Amino acid sequence: MKTEKGPKISRRKFFHSSLKAAAVSSLALNVFPSIVPARVFGKNAPSNRIAIGAIGNGRISRIHDLPGVWKYDYAQVMAVCDLDTKRAADAKVLVNDYYSKKNGKPFDGVKEYHDYRELIRSKDIDAVLISTPDHTHAMICIAAARAGKHIYMQKPASLTISEGRIVSDVVQKSGVKFQIGSQQRSSTQFRYAAELVRNGRIGPLKTVYVGLPGDPSGEEEKEMPVPPNLNYDMWLGSTPLVYYTEKRVHPQADYGRPGWLRCEQFGAGMITGWGSHHIDSAHWGMGMERSGPIEVGGRAEFPTKGLWDVHGIFKTDALYANGVRMVVTNELPNGIKFEGSEGWIFVTRGNYQATASSDSSQRISFYGQQRPPWQLAREHPG
Repeated sequence: MKTEKGPKISRRKFFHSSLKAAAVSSLALNVFPSIVPARVFGKNAPSNRIAIGAIGNGRISRIHDLPGVWKYDYAQVMAVCDLDTKRAADAKVLVNDYYSKKNGKPFDGVKEYHDYRELIRSKDIDAVLISTPDHTHAMICIAAARAGKHIYMQKPASLTISEGRIVSDVVQKSGVKFQIGSQQRSSTQFRYAAELVRNGRIGPLKTVYVGLPGDPSGEEEKEMPVPPNLNYDMWLGSTPLVYYTEKRVHPQADYGRPGWLRCEQFGAGMITGWGSHHIDSAHWGMGMERSGPIEVGGRAEFPTKGLWDVHGIFKTDALYANGVRMVVTNELPNGIKFEGSEGWIFVTRGNYQATASSDSSQRISFYGQQRPPWQLAREHPG
């Protein structure tokens, strides 16, 4: 498919060029143009805002990604896109309603797309949010990067290692700004836990335990007619053709948790679901963000029947060059436990615990954000 080529011009330059053209035209008509000081528009003038296109308008987009962007005045959600036309229409209403309430007047400036390629071709879009199923992350990200669009993409970066390598190469070559959705890092307790571990408050780190939720196998599901509002062929992307059934894709009546998360063809289950977040946070505390294990082994049980076929009970054991071990399994409580020679820290969403020493009787627990956990080391020195 051919795309238009031509000199790139920023929206700021376009704005100034338009003003100059208007001034020349006005002088020719002996009419002096109106001069509007920049302070009238301010730093968040329309010409200065980042124009955002949201690709994939399901549960995560509505709960996390859109609200995470539209709260900033320097960004403007200008377009939504989903190959389920009902979801795209819902997203358009959602965003328009938000801006209407925020600005105190009716707003209807969001454009609706059903094909991400059309949105990416739009010269009005500066950056995209990619909130689609895992198996489509790589192809959409690559297309956006080649089109010069900056990218925020939900984790994981890809469904396979080879796809991830291509994504990395293309993004680096394109020069666009890229961020993966590891938003758990923004939760205060995970940063504090990483600080405590890296500052040696539990002594030299020995072992890290990562507990993840499990995924049920589900039942067999009969083939169903494809809803007229869903482009199922495009939804399948580059994966093999399989019959449509609602629990393989996403709910049609609401925005509940979609079934594709439990199908290996489209996702990898909790090991890349919550696992992406917890292992990232564990590496943060370990100081291994730009590295990885030197040895990995594991075991897993897989369903023998039912629609959903991602792993069931599993356990992996990894060894790092500094001698630290990481155990990941869904047989442990959901969260991360850093175990050192002088104590341990357990951290999860909304809950963190620590001990001042290896004596578990000295365990101290906090829930929510009652007080900052960095006080633990001062009150109970290791």
